[in-house]
Amino acid sequence: MDVPEVPSKVDPGAVTAVLDGRWAELRRAVRAQMSEAEFRDPVALDVEAHRAQVLDQLRALAETDRPGLGFDPAYGGGGDVGGSVVSFELLGYGDLSLMVKAGVQWGLFGGAVQLLGTERHHERHLRDIMNLDLLGCFAMTEHGHGSDVQHLRTTATFVDGGFVVHTPDTMATKEYIGNAARDGRMAVVFAQLVTGSEERGVHAFLVPIRDENGNPMPGVSIEDCGPKAGLNGVDNGRLSFDHVEIPREALLNRFGDVDADGAYSSPIESDSRRFFTMLGTLIRGRVSVGGSAGSATKRALALAIRYGEHRRQFMTPGGDEVVILDYLGHQRKLLPALAKTYALHFAQEELVSKLNDIDSSAPEEEQRELESRAAGLKALNTWHATATIQAAREACGGSGYLSENLLPGLKADTDVFTTFEGDNTVLLQLVAKGLLTSYKHDFEDLSPLATARFFTDQVVNAILERTSVRKALDALTEGSDADVFFSREWQLKLFEDREQHVVEGVVKRLRKAGDDPFGVFNAAQDHVLRAGRVHVERLVLEAFAAAVERCEDPDARTLLERVCDLYALSAIEEDLAWFLGHGRLTASRAKAVTNAVNGLCAELRPHARALVDAFAIPEQFLAAPMLRS
Repeated sequence: MDVPEVPSKVDPGAVTAVLDGRWAELRRAVRAQMSEAEFRDPVALDVEAHRAQVLDQLRALAETDRPGLGFDPAYGGGGDVGGSVVSFELLGYGDLSLMVKAGVQWGLFGGAVQLLGTERHHERHLRDIMNLDLLGCFAMTEHGHGSDVQHLRTTATFVDGGFVVHTPDTMATKEYIGNAARDGRMAVVFAQLVTGSEERGVHAFLVPIRDENGNPMPGVSIEDCGPKAGLNGVDNGRLSFDHVEIPREALLNRFGDVDADGAYSSPIESDSRRFFTMLGTLIRGRVSVGGSAGSATKRALALAIRYGEHRRQFMTPGGDEVVILDYLGHQRKLLPALAKTYALHFAQEELVSKLNDIDSSAPEEEQRELESRAAGLKALNTWHATATIQAAREACGGSGYLSENLLPGLKADTDVFTTFEGDNTVLLQLVAKGLLTSYKHDFEDLSPLATARFFTDQVVNAILERTSVRKALDALTEGSDADVFFSREWQLKLFEDREQHVVEGVVKRLRKAGDDPFGVFNAAQDHVLRAGRVHVERLVLEAFAAAVERCEDPDARTLLERVCDLYALSAIEEDLAWFLGHGRLTASRAKAVTNAVNGLCAELRPHARALVDAFAIPEQFLAAPMLRS
């Protein structure tokens, strides 16, 4: 199959300009700072030395204005939420322990104080949080409850004008809490608020965990989680509380307050709505994790593609050894993954812009849509990182297995990304729930029982009426394979049609809930997860297509057109069984998809180095010995 050609040479800088997008100036500044010597990789450091190095690097970051970007200007912040997230993302080019520790301090701990607290908390703590005079923790996850935050077991009971924070059993121990084992002095503790005999649901409280000398506060037990598979520069710990007394003002009271007499009040009447509104304000961490995973993926691909351009293996009939990136099999390992990395980058950029621009008074539907998009992109970004870093390691053979060549560290550090800041499987269910409920105000419970009942009662007719996309797709399938496959309109309509068909199928299955809604939902869970995934894949393709349209350099635009084609067609190839089984592709056209992917790999092979150079990763983070000539 003839593949549209790409100019023989494209300036990586022109592609970088498209990638850098809205926060280009900030990206350049962060990359310049990261090129300085103190931001170095932790190869061969023991746990304690690694933790000390990361804290030193954190203090170096605190000397700049970037940690304050996301905070209120009234307290010395920059008022630039998007810029704050972008700066966290770029830390993913270096030691990911630094990114995580920075995220805990300024994103989770500081973010919770800012977004869940009120003026009394802001005035007292925000400046100290920004300049690291107050190091803190975000104590949400418990040993027995991770994703199911609504049923945490730690309690905060109103007694004699204050609160008593208590861990009732080992299952309520706060688990895996960053900054807790070594450096944190205060924690935002999520606990069930109890006033009188009434439980008011999960709220957040500021609880001191260490005194000025670093000793645990009375009633606070701190345990080091110890060495992990990766991210050992982060001092994860366990926290438990034995009737710890805190003042009434320690409650972060933006969404719920208790007066001196113990009377509870909230601007949100429904306990369930209040809970999800509170969690919805804290999505910056989830967005940052997805973006940082993307940065780590870019670094792995840059290492593997540079290695593939000079490593030689096996002879041609003419007697020359072949550069391994010239083999189609090697291109297949790396180039579709590179195309997907570009696609996810542009989707992430779009998400960060939406996060930055959304107003706190925006309609609930708009806020829920943002939460859904953040959940879905975090899942796809982190799963892609896990798969691509493994592929990059294999593409570098034994060299890729040596710690000095950086890929093992990336593999270990990113592995947990698929389960922290939201388990990916749970997050895709959240995405599907948003699709199937159309973000209805009266649908607040994520439980399978409530989900199934709501589907049965309200959404079926609205979804089954969608037929226009299929008709438009049918009209675009005429012509040669090349005419169809390289039509952006056809690609977009195909993704949209798949999404609508999958969503309809989920609804039809859940209509059968009857007397066993949980069983029906559980049996359809694979279908629910597919609905979430294909929805996000459609958003990703749309974001890539929009980025291509914004590109002003003609050669760079042509190159990005082909990279976008490779993303779309390789995604179709991955799900070929669905497209064949549901009659969207004929058998002959399905075979042609594979030929088109092979042709695009060959066409893009000469530009592989330019495409990874366009990420503009500081060279010190690509200084692997295997790349020395």
